[in-house]
Amino acid sequence: MEKTGLEQAVSTHFVSSVEPRRHAPELEDDPRWHLAQRIVDSPQFCKSPRLSQFLLYIVAKTIAGRQNEVTEQQIGVHVFGRPHGYRTVDDNIVRSYARQLRKRLTKYFASDGIDHEIRIEIPLGSYLPAFTSPALEKKVLAMPAELAQDQPRPAALATHSVASKWGWPRLLTLFVYSAGLIWLTCVVQSRIVAARYSTEPAQLLWKAMLQGPGDTFIVPPDAGLNLIEDLSHQPLPLADYLKADYLDRPLPGVDTHSESDLRSQQLTDFINLQMVATLARLPEFNPGHVFLRFPRDLRFDDLKRANAIIIGSSCSNPWAVIADGTTNFRIQCNPGMQGATVVNSKPQPGEASSYYSHWNEPIHETYSVIIFAPNLSGYGSLLMLGGLDAAGTQAAGEALMRSEAITPILEQARRPDGSLAPFEVLLRSTSIQANATDTQVIASRIH
Repeated sequence: MEKTGLEQAVSTHFVSSVEPRRHAPELEDDPRWHLAQRIVDSPQFCKSPRLSQFLLYIVAKTIAGRQNEVTEQQIGVHVFGRPHGYRTVDDNIVRSYARQLRKRLTKYFASDGIDHEIRIEIPLGSYLPAFTSPALEKKVLAMPAELAQDQPRPAALATHSVASKWGWPRLLTLFVYSAGLIWLTCVVQSRIVAARYSTEPAQLLWKAMLQGPGDTFIVPPDAGLNLIEDLSHQPLPLADYLKADYLDRPLPGVDTHSESDLRSQQLTDFINLQMVATLARLPEFNPGHVFLRFPRDLRFDDLKRANAIIIGSSCSNPWAVIADGTTNFRIQCNPGMQGATVVNSKPQPGEASSYYSHWNEPIHETYSVIIFAPNLSGYGSLLMLGGLDAAGTQAAGEALMRSEAITPILEQARRPDGSLAPFEVLLRSTSIQANATDTQVIASRIH
């Protein structure tokens, strides 16, 4: 069967370098396609033709408006040569390469592509590329210059009409009056906004985390890792997690198919899905700069150049230890993965040196920690929400969303310039069948 122009454009990168590249008409002048080609020529991609073909395929289909063809099934057929109708549940090659592709893109835009005006992200749960760039949005929305020259200029006509009717002196007076009214409206509105932030300090936190000029990564727990740890009765430190040691850990009693799923799939739990959905509904949420990042795809460079909201304790999200060197409250996994403990390194009067829960009982006390700290470069922020169990993590998220519980702490952390100082909060809750209730602040620190 003869290839379409689009398929030819995707495949030309992999023919002999002697043959000049051919472009489908719909791709030739698109900056997103030029960026994709530039990426696959980079050191991060040039030695991986499969990842390069993967990227070019999904970018080309998206630009051509054929997003319905960017599916796991279609990618498996057209990029990896799988037969039509193959079972994706039995063959995870696309999911595996998608994780690698996200990692390579992150590495590219942290190094060679750090100054690019356009960036490519592949959000979790989808294979459709997302292009982020104010310059690109203006280019797509703007009218072509040759069309603009043929259009009437209503603003100029309107000015001439008003001038002839009112006269320039009266028109100038009207202009000055209008400008003054606009200025007064802006002043009043800014004071209303300032007053709102002064009475709702939690919004200062969300503004810092979600509205800054840089990106923010939301990092949910790795439920698959947590199950691997439980089955092997051994926690996995961050250093081993980054080396993907979970791929080699023996899992006695687990069938081959389930074992493969635990090691390869991006699994998280419903409580954290609810938390992410709640974050997305906040008025401060900026979808152009806030991205989901699975823990296995996160890198240290991400925590240097961006904000991060890290959900879960170190038992389910190894990145939760990233601020342990500077914090007072730390969650540690117990030996044999028999629950976890909050360690209070410098107890104040009335505080215990450690807090633990009877996690295997249907109703028990549980504890959680909220930490707001600088990121690894000091130019961004980390927000960590972790509990001794799922109910504890839920309690930490709800305490921030329903700010009455921690409003006094946020008030104390507020600096004269309106920013927030780093802080820690220790919470106690009652877990009833893995749901948190009666959450209370029992200790805090302002740094």
